[in-house]
Amino acid sequence: MRLPAMIAALCVVSACAPPAQVSKNRPLAEVGVGFGTPGALRLAAAPVAGGSVVRDFMDLTFAMESGRGLEVFSRFEGPVTVAMTGDVPASAPRDLGVLIGRLQSEAGIDIRPAQGPATITVEFASRADLRRLAPTAACFVVPNVGSLAEYRRKRGQDAVDWALVTRRERAAIFIPSDTSPQEIRDCLHEELAQALGPLNDLYRLSDSVFNDDNFHSVLTGFDMQILRLTYSPALSSGMSRDEVAARLGAGPGARAGNPADWTRAIETSLGRTGSVTARRAAAERALEIALASGWRDSRLGFSYFAVGRLMAGSNPAQALDAFDRARGVFASLPGGDLQLAHVDMQMAAMALASGLAEEAVRLTDRAIPVVERHQNAALLATLLLIKAEALEALGNPQAAAALRMDSAGPARYGFGPDKVVQARMRDIAAVADRADKG
Repeated sequence: MRLPAMIAALCVVSACAPPAQVSKNRPLAEVGVGFGTPGALRLAAAPVAGGSVVRDFMDLTFAMESGRGLEVFSRFEGPVTVAMTGDVPASAPRDLGVLIGRLQSEAGIDIRPAQGPATITVEFASRADLRRLAPTAACFVVPNVGSLAEYRRKRGQDAVDWALVTRRERAAIFIPSDTSPQEIRDCLHEELAQALGPLNDLYRLSDSVFNDDNFHSVLTGFDMQILRLTYSPALSSGMSRDEVAARLGAGPGARAGNPADWTRAIETSLGRTGSVTARRAAAERALEIALASGWRDSRLGFSYFAVGRLMAGSNPAQALDAFDRARGVFASLPGGDLQLAHVDMQMAAMALASGLAEEAVRLTDRAIPVVERHQNAALLATLLLIKAEALEALGNPQAAAALRMDSAGPARYGFGPDKVVQARMRDIAAVADRADKG
């Protein structure tokens, strides 16, 4: 397999969602939400400068992913219950239990699991069934329904339009049952957060799941701050933007979403369709827009990352320069350590492909502790497998074999069936093999 395809196999991003529902985009192949460990993850909240968290809350709360504005604040009033139905995967009850525990303790939300009818229903169905309703989404959440059958009946009606909801009464989250445990947990985190709180995503946020770059998939400390604000006693459903701003002690400010031209360019560059040439041009266009706009936030880092990813096979020097610049941006941002680990993974794969085994080991060693802290199983497995190939190339087959064994648990959680795990192992071995034959 050629190197461009190899790099593409390591990370893929897809595009946007239907406007009547709120969805999680198909994830980066190496991005996920963590292990199946029972311990609760508690990530530190990002430092808050002045009223920036309130500004972010306003921008997240009063718009949707599509850019459509919301005139009214809505949330659940009173206790929230969550039930699972359908073909429930074995890993889901434990992961949902850990998530609910975090929402209770970190966001202060009155939420608990339930059996039977519930405020929020999580229904598991086949990916094929869900794609008929949301072709580009990994999973999605819909208001005012309690099942997939009810959504089919109400689809296209005002009742299932989030923009028309003034008080949340019921919602249903739809997740594929035939996917990896990691993607299931990823969907639980993002969709339950959006069922409860903001319906928007902002690319500028560096430490949040409310961001379509898919770096973070587990709710962060920042996200818990946003959800705690959502359920503040000072707020109530039906308030206008100005009323919410006044209650939070801030001016309403300008509506600040994701600029459409940059968003189109970044989604084209990292999408599943279009020629490589067109996607490279889109990545460079996104970077041009970011630089011309004077951004210094996650959008600039992500633009450099996109250029690096698409240039890795055809122009390694340009790719390395782009990744280095992405590192500089992410290093300056709160919560940017996970993004840095993704950059290191990309650079480690390039080092492995170039026969620079020692550099590949250095980069993976730098990233692995960060990824373990964020409990990203798929990314951890990828890093372990890259390091194993590098150690093999350095003449240490015993250490390589031990690492491959260590990667088995995270790989199964992150990638799913053994055949998918084995395919990932073959892809990474082929990257190393390129150096042997080159």
